[in-house]
Amino acid sequence: MLFFITNPAFLVSHRLPVALAARDAGYEVHVASMGGPAVAQLEALGLTHHVLPLSRTSMRPWTEARSLWAIWRLFRRVRPDLVHAVTLKSVLYGGIAARLAGVPAYVAAISGLGYVFIQGSGLRGLLKRLALILYRLALGHPNSRVIFQNTADRDVLERAGAVRPGQAVLLRGSGVDLDRFAPTPWPEGPVTVALAARLLRDKGVGEFVEAARLSASRGEGLRWRLAGSLDLENPASVQTDELLRWQAEGAIDYVGECDDVAGFYAQAHIVTLPSYREGLPKSLIEAAACGRPVVTTDVPGCRDAIEPGISGMLVPPRDARALADVVAALAADEDLRGRMGAAGRALAERDFGLGSIVQAHLDVYRSLAGR
Repeated sequence: MLFFITNPAFLVSHRLPVALAARDAGYEVHVASMGGPAVAQLEALGLTHHVLPLSRTSMRPWTEARSLWAIWRLFRRVRPDLVHAVTLKSVLYGGIAARLAGVPAYVAAISGLGYVFIQGSGLRGLLKRLALILYRLALGHPNSRVIFQNTADRDVLERAGAVRPGQAVLLRGSGVDLDRFAPTPWPEGPVTVALAARLLRDKGVGEFVEAARLSASRGEGLRWRLAGSLDLENPASVQTDELLRWQAEGAIDYVGECDDVAGFYAQAHIVTLPSYREGLPKSLIEAAACGRPVVTTDVPGCRDAIEPGISGMLVPPRDARALADVVAALAADEDLRGRMGAAGRALAERDFGLGSIVQAHLDVYRSLAGR
Protein backbone atom coordinates (compact mmCIF):
# COMPACT_ATOMS: atom_id res chain seq x y z
CA MET A 1 0.00 0.00 0.00
CA LEU A 2 1.07 3.56 -0.62
CA PHE A 3 0.46 6.62 1.55
CA PHE A 4 0.30 9.74 -0.60
CA ILE A 5 0.73 13.06 1.21
CA THR A 6 2.18 16.42 0.26
CA ASN A 7 4.35 17.03 3.33
CA PRO A 8 6.06 13.97 4.91
CA ALA A 9 6.18 15.74 8.30
CA PHE A 10 2.37 15.61 8.45
CA LEU A 11 2.44 11.82 8.03
CA VAL A 12 4.89 11.62 10.93
CA SER A 13 2.78 13.84 13.17
CA HIS A 14 -0.70 12.57 12.27
CA ARG A 15 -0.62 9.14 10.54
CA LEU A 16 2.61 7.40 11.49
CA PRO A 17 0.97 4.90 13.91
CA VAL A 18 -1.43 3.88 11.12
CA ALA A 19 1.41 3.38 8.64
CA LEU A 20 3.40 1.31 11.14
CA ALA A 21 0.35 -0.79 12.02
CA ALA A 22 -0.18 -1.50 8.32
CA ARG A 23 3.47 -2.53 8.05
CA ASP A 24 3.11 -4.81 11.07
CA ALA A 25 -0.08 -6.30 9.59
CA GLY A 26 1.90 -7.49 6.57
CA TYR A 27 1.56 -4.68 4.06
CA GLU A 28 4.59 -3.48 2.14
CA VAL A 29 4.21 0.21 2.94
CA HIS A 30 5.38 2.96 0.60
CA VAL A 31 5.12 6.73 1.12
CA ALA A 32 5.04 9.30 -1.69
CA SER A 33 5.52 12.99 -0.85
CA MET A 34 7.74 15.98 -1.38
CA GLY A 35 11.16 15.80 0.22
CA GLY A 36 12.03 16.99 3.70
CA PRO A 37 13.76 16.10 6.96
CA ALA A 38 10.99 13.64 7.90
CA VAL A 39 11.89 11.35 4.98
CA ALA A 40 14.91 9.93 6.83
CA GLN A 41 12.72 9.05 9.80
CA LEU A 42 10.23 7.22 7.58
CA GLU A 43 12.96 5.26 5.84
CA ALA A 44 14.59 4.36 9.18
CA LEU A 45 11.27 2.75 10.17
CA GLY A 46 11.33 0.48 7.12
CA LEU A 47 8.96 2.46 4.89
CA THR A 48 9.90 2.93 1.23
CA HIS A 49 9.81 6.60 0.25
CA HIS A 50 9.34 8.20 -3.18
CA VAL A 51 10.01 11.91 -3.73
CA LEU A 52 7.52 13.71 -5.97
CA PRO A 53 7.64 17.25 -7.43
CA LEU A 54 4.89 18.73 -5.25
CA SER A 55 4.05 22.14 -3.90
CA ARG A 56 1.72 22.67 -0.96
CA THR A 57 0.39 26.00 -2.19
CA SER A 58 1.14 26.41 -5.91
CA MET A 59 -1.79 27.19 -8.20
CA ARG A 60 0.20 27.48 -11.44
CA PRO A 61 -1.41 25.21 -14.07
CA TRP A 62 1.85 23.96 -15.57
CA THR A 63 3.34 23.14 -12.15
CA GLU A 64 0.20 21.30 -11.08
CA ALA A 65 -0.03 19.38 -14.35
CA ARG A 66 3.58 18.25 -13.90
CA SER A 67 2.78 17.07 -10.37
CA LEU A 68 -0.26 15.10 -11.51
CA TRP A 69 1.77 13.50 -14.31
CA ALA A 70 4.49 12.46 -11.85
CA ILE A 71 1.93 10.97 -9.46
CA TRP A 72 0.33 8.94 -12.27
CA ARG A 73 3.75 7.67 -13.41
CA LEU A 74 4.63 6.61 -9.86
CA PHE A 75 1.36 4.73 -9.43
CA ARG A 76 1.93 2.94 -12.74
CA ARG A 77 5.48 2.00 -11.73
CA VAL A 78 4.87 0.90 -8.12
CA ARG A 79 1.48 -0.71 -8.82
CA PRO A 80 0.11 -0.37 -5.26
CA ASP A 81 -2.87 -2.50 -4.30
CA LEU A 82 -4.21 0.41 -2.26
CA VAL A 83 -3.48 4.16 -2.07
CA HIS A 84 -4.31 6.17 1.07
CA ALA A 85 -4.24 9.91 0.36
CA VAL A 86 -4.13 12.47 3.18
CA THR A 87 -4.67 16.28 3.04
CA LEU A 88 -6.54 18.28 0.41
CA LYS A 89 -4.21 18.37 -2.60
CA SER A 90 -3.13 14.75 -2.10
CA VAL A 91 -6.76 13.59 -1.97
CA LEU A 92 -7.67 15.46 -5.15
CA TYR A 93 -4.62 14.56 -7.23
CA GLY A 94 -4.24 11.09 -5.75
CA GLY A 95 -7.84 10.16 -6.51
CA ILE A 96 -7.61 11.30 -10.12
CA ALA A 97 -4.24 9.58 -10.65
CA ALA A 98 -5.45 6.37 -8.95
CA ARG A 99 -8.41 6.14 -11.34
CA LEU A 100 -6.24 6.83 -14.41
CA ALA A 101 -3.53 4.37 -13.29
CA GLY A 102 -5.97 1.57 -12.46
CA VAL A 103 -5.12 1.37 -8.75
CA PRO A 104 -7.45 -1.34 -7.33
CA ALA A 105 -8.43 0.45 -4.10
CA TYR A 106 -8.37 4.03 -2.86
CA VAL A 107 -8.80 5.68 0.57
CA ALA A 108 -9.20 9.44 0.90
CA ALA A 109 -8.74 11.03 4.32
CA ILE A 110 -10.56 14.36 4.56
CA SER A 111 -8.76 16.10 7.43
CA GLY A 112 -11.07 19.08 7.21
CA LEU A 113 -12.20 20.79 4.01
CA GLY A 114 -9.78 23.57 4.81
CA TYR A 115 -8.98 27.07 3.68
CA VAL A 116 -11.24 27.33 0.62
CA PHE A 117 -14.36 26.11 2.47
CA ILE A 118 -14.26 28.81 5.13
CA GLN A 119 -17.02 31.22 4.18
CA GLY A 120 -15.90 33.81 1.71
CA SER A 121 -16.43 35.26 -1.74
CA GLY A 122 -14.25 36.31 -4.63
CA LEU A 123 -11.22 34.09 -5.18
CA ARG A 124 -12.04 31.84 -2.23
CA GLY A 125 -15.55 31.24 -3.56
CA LEU A 126 -14.16 30.40 -7.00
CA LEU A 127 -11.64 27.99 -5.47
CA LYS A 128 -14.44 26.32 -3.51
CA ARG A 129 -16.44 25.65 -6.68
CA LEU A 130 -13.33 24.32 -8.41
CA ALA A 131 -12.54 22.09 -5.40
CA LEU A 132 -16.02 20.55 -5.50
CA ILE A 133 -15.57 19.66 -9.18
CA LEU A 134 -12.21 18.06 -8.42
CA TYR A 135 -13.68 16.19 -5.43
CA ARG A 136 -16.29 14.62 -7.71
CA LEU A 137 -13.51 13.40 -10.00
CA ALA A 138 -11.15 12.29 -7.23
CA LEU A 139 -13.69 10.43 -5.09
CA GLY A 140 -15.36 8.60 -7.98
CA HIS A 141 -13.14 5.51 -7.66
CA PRO A 142 -15.51 2.48 -7.68
CA ASN A 143 -13.64 0.68 -4.85
CA SER A 144 -12.97 3.43 -2.34
CA ARG A 145 -13.75 4.85 1.07
CA VAL A 146 -13.69 8.47 2.21
CA ILE A 147 -12.71 8.99 5.85
CA PHE A 148 -14.22 12.07 7.50
CA GLN A 149 -13.45 13.47 10.94
CA ASN A 150 -16.74 15.30 11.39
CA THR A 151 -20.27 15.09 10.02
CA ALA A 152 -20.34 18.65 8.65
CA ASP A 153 -17.59 17.96 6.10
CA ARG A 154 -19.24 14.66 5.16
CA ASP A 155 -22.58 16.37 4.60
CA VAL A 156 -21.03 19.07 2.38
CA LEU A 157 -19.53 16.52 -0.01
CA GLU A 158 -22.57 14.25 0.06
CA ARG A 159 -24.85 17.17 -0.86
CA ALA A 160 -22.44 18.12 -3.66
CA GLY A 161 -22.67 14.60 -5.07
CA ALA A 162 -18.96 13.93 -4.52
CA VAL A 163 -19.53 11.06 -2.05
CA ARG A 164 -21.81 8.10 -2.72
CA PRO A 165 -24.07 6.41 -0.13
CA GLY A 166 -22.01 3.93 1.89
CA GLN A 167 -18.70 5.41 0.78
CA ALA A 168 -18.16 7.65 3.82
CA VAL A 169 -16.50 6.44 7.04
CA LEU A 170 -16.55 8.64 10.15
CA LEU A 171 -13.42 8.38 12.33
CA ARG A 172 -12.98 10.99 15.06
CA GLY A 173 -9.51 12.29 14.33
CA SER A 174 -6.16 10.55 14.06
CA GLY A 175 -6.10 9.38 17.68
CA VAL A 176 -4.05 10.34 20.70
CA ASP A 177 -1.47 8.42 22.72
CA LEU A 178 -3.19 8.30 26.11
CA ASP A 179 0.04 7.40 27.90
CA ARG A 180 2.09 10.23 26.44
CA PHE A 181 -0.72 12.77 26.79
CA ALA A 182 -1.84 12.23 30.37
CA PRO A 183 -3.14 14.47 33.17
CA THR A 184 -0.52 16.26 35.27
CA PRO A 185 -0.86 18.47 38.36
CA TRP A 186 -1.94 22.04 37.77
CA PRO A 187 1.07 24.34 37.39
CA GLU A 188 1.99 26.95 39.96
CA GLY A 189 1.68 30.65 39.23
CA PRO A 190 -0.92 32.66 37.32
CA VAL A 191 -3.69 30.96 35.33
CA THR A 192 -2.13 30.19 31.95
CA VAL A 193 -3.99 30.01 28.63
CA ALA A 194 -2.31 28.02 25.84
CA LEU A 195 -2.66 27.87 22.07
CA ALA A 196 -0.58 25.42 20.01
CA ALA A 197 -1.13 25.82 16.27
CA ARG A 198 0.45 26.85 13.01
CA LEU A 199 0.45 30.64 12.97
CA LEU A 200 -2.42 31.06 10.51
CA ARG A 201 -5.20 33.60 10.65
CA ASP A 202 -7.69 30.79 10.00
CA LYS A 203 -6.54 29.18 13.25
CA GLY A 204 -7.74 32.27 15.11
CA VAL A 205 -4.26 33.35 16.14
CA GLY A 206 -5.20 37.00 15.70
CA GLU A 207 -8.22 36.60 17.96
CA PHE A 208 -6.04 34.87 20.56
CA VAL A 209 -3.66 37.84 20.60
CA GLU A 210 -6.51 40.36 20.74
CA ALA A 211 -8.13 38.42 23.62
CA ALA A 212 -4.78 38.53 25.44
CA ARG A 213 -4.68 42.32 24.96
CA LEU A 214 -8.21 42.67 26.34
CA SER A 215 -7.33 40.48 29.31
CA ALA A 216 -4.23 42.57 30.05
CA SER A 217 -6.19 45.83 29.78
CA ARG A 218 -8.65 44.51 32.38
CA GLY A 219 -5.86 43.58 34.75
CA GLU A 220 -6.89 39.93 35.00
CA GLY A 221 -3.36 38.69 35.58
CA LEU A 222 -3.62 35.79 33.11
CA ARG A 223 -0.69 34.46 31.13
CA TRP A 224 -1.32 33.82 27.41
CA ARG A 225 1.21 31.44 25.79
CA LEU A 226 1.42 30.81 22.04
CA ALA A 227 3.34 27.92 20.43
CA GLY A 228 3.72 27.29 16.73
CA SER A 229 5.65 28.21 13.62
CA LEU A 230 5.05 30.56 10.73
CA ASP A 231 3.88 28.99 7.46
CA LEU A 232 4.79 31.69 4.97
CA GLU A 233 3.81 29.55 1.96
CA ASN A 234 0.23 29.56 3.22
CA PRO A 235 -1.81 32.61 2.15
CA ALA A 236 -3.37 32.77 5.63
CA SER A 237 -0.02 32.90 7.45
CA VAL A 238 0.82 35.53 10.03
CA GLN A 239 3.78 37.57 8.75
CA THR A 240 7.14 37.79 10.49
CA ASP A 241 6.95 41.52 11.28
CA GLU A 242 3.49 41.08 12.80
CA LEU A 243 4.74 38.29 15.07
CA LEU A 244 7.65 40.46 16.17
CA ARG A 245 5.22 43.28 17.07
CA TRP A 246 3.14 40.89 19.17
CA GLN A 247 6.23 39.81 21.06
CA ALA A 248 7.31 43.40 21.63
CA GLU A 249 3.89 44.31 23.03
CA GLY A 250 4.19 41.69 25.76
CA ALA A 251 0.51 40.63 25.83
CA ILE A 252 1.49 37.09 24.81
CA ASP A 253 4.41 34.80 25.60
CA TYR A 254 5.52 33.31 22.27
CA VAL A 255 7.56 30.12 22.77
CA GLY A 256 8.20 29.22 19.11
CA GLU A 257 7.65 25.86 17.50
CA CYS A 258 6.90 23.23 20.14
CA ASP A 259 8.10 19.62 19.87
CA ASP A 260 6.70 18.67 23.29
CA VAL A 261 3.00 19.58 23.17
CA ALA A 262 2.25 17.44 26.23
CA GLY A 263 4.82 19.42 28.21
CA PHE A 264 3.42 22.69 26.87
CA TYR A 265 -0.08 21.74 28.05
CA ALA A 266 1.27 20.61 31.42
CA GLN A 267 2.23 24.26 32.02
CA ALA A 268 -1.30 25.49 31.18
CA HIS A 269 -4.64 25.67 32.98
CA ILE A 270 -6.78 26.28 29.87
CA VAL A 271 -6.23 25.32 26.23
CA THR A 272 -7.86 27.27 23.41
CA LEU A 273 -8.21 27.05 19.64
CA PRO A 274 -10.27 29.89 18.13
CA SER A 275 -10.13 28.37 14.62
CA TYR A 276 -12.53 29.20 11.78
CA ARG A 277 -12.93 25.54 10.65
CA GLU A 278 -11.20 22.21 11.30
CA GLY A 279 -11.46 18.50 10.57
CA LEU A 280 -11.07 17.35 14.15
CA PRO A 281 -8.16 19.26 15.68
CA LYS A 282 -5.45 17.06 17.13
CA SER A 283 -4.44 19.86 19.49
CA LEU A 284 -7.82 19.74 21.24
CA ILE A 285 -8.00 15.98 21.67
CA GLU A 286 -4.46 16.11 23.05
CA ALA A 287 -5.58 18.83 25.46
CA ALA A 288 -8.51 16.67 26.54
CA ALA A 289 -6.21 13.70 27.14
CA CYS A 290 -4.02 15.95 29.29
CA GLY A 291 -7.04 16.81 31.45
CA ARG A 292 -7.15 20.45 30.41
CA PRO A 293 -10.43 22.32 29.83
CA VAL A 294 -10.86 23.75 26.34
CA VAL A 295 -12.27 27.00 24.97
CA THR A 296 -12.84 26.77 21.23
CA THR A 297 -15.09 28.05 18.48
CA ASP A 298 -18.55 26.85 17.51
CA VAL A 299 -17.51 25.68 14.03
CA PRO A 300 -17.22 22.27 12.30
CA GLY A 301 -14.41 20.19 13.79
CA CYS A 302 -13.81 22.31 16.87
CA ARG A 303 -17.26 21.69 18.33
CA ASP A 304 -16.80 17.97 17.60
CA ALA A 305 -13.66 17.79 19.75
CA ILE A 306 -15.38 18.69 23.03
CA GLU A 307 -18.57 18.12 24.97
CA PRO A 308 -19.86 21.70 25.20
CA GLY A 309 -20.43 22.81 28.78
CA ILE A 310 -18.90 19.56 30.07
CA SER A 311 -15.30 19.31 28.86
CA GLY A 312 -15.05 22.81 27.42
CA MET A 313 -16.78 25.96 26.24
CA LEU A 314 -17.73 27.25 22.78
CA VAL A 315 -17.48 30.85 21.57
CA PRO A 316 -18.40 32.41 18.20
CA PRO A 317 -15.62 32.46 15.59
CA ARG A 318 -13.76 35.73 14.92
CA ASP A 319 -14.90 37.15 18.28
CA ALA A 320 -11.92 38.04 20.46
CA ARG A 321 -14.06 39.67 23.15
CA ALA A 322 -16.19 36.54 23.59
CA LEU A 323 -13.01 34.47 23.79
CA ALA A 324 -11.53 36.77 26.44
CA ASP A 325 -14.78 36.79 28.47
CA VAL A 326 -15.21 33.00 28.53
CA VAL A 327 -11.54 32.42 29.35
CA ALA A 328 -11.77 34.95 32.20
CA ALA A 329 -14.85 33.22 33.63
CA LEU A 330 -13.17 29.83 33.47
CA ALA A 331 -9.95 31.21 34.96
CA ALA A 332 -11.92 32.50 37.95
CA ASP A 333 -13.55 29.12 38.69
CA GLU A 334 -10.97 26.57 39.80
CA ASP A 335 -13.57 23.88 40.56
CA LEU A 336 -15.11 24.19 37.08
CA ARG A 337 -11.69 23.88 35.47
CA GLY A 338 -11.09 20.69 37.43
CA ARG A 339 -14.43 19.16 36.46
CA MET A 340 -14.00 20.04 32.80
CA GLY A 341 -10.45 18.71 32.73
CA ALA A 342 -11.58 15.37 34.19
CA ALA A 343 -14.46 15.20 31.69
CA GLY A 344 -12.03 15.87 28.85
CA ARG A 345 -9.80 13.00 29.92
CA ALA A 346 -12.82 10.68 30.09
CA LEU A 347 -13.86 11.81 26.59
CA ALA A 348 -10.38 11.12 25.22
CA GLU A 349 -10.32 7.65 26.76
CA ARG A 350 -13.75 6.85 25.36
CA ASP A 351 -13.51 8.27 21.83
CA PHE A 352 -9.97 9.28 20.88
CA GLY A 353 -7.67 6.43 21.96
CA LEU A 354 -4.98 5.69 19.39
CA GLY A 355 -5.54 1.91 19.41
CA SER A 356 -9.16 2.05 18.30
CA ILE A 357 -8.47 4.66 15.61
CA VAL A 358 -5.60 2.59 14.16
CA GLN A 359 -7.71 -0.57 14.15
CA ALA A 360 -10.53 1.24 12.37
CA HIS A 361 -8.10 2.22 9.59
CA LEU A 362 -6.93 -1.37 9.22
CA ASP A 363 -10.55 -2.48 8.95
CA VAL A 364 -11.10 -0.01 6.12
CA TYR A 365 -8.03 -1.29 4.27
CA ARG A 366 -9.12 -4.90 4.73
CA SER A 367 -12.61 -4.20 3.42
CA LEU A 368 -11.16 -2.75 0.20
CA ALA A 369 -8.08 -4.90 -0.36
CA GLY A 370 -9.53 -8.20 0.79
CA ARG A 371 -6.75 -8.78 3.33
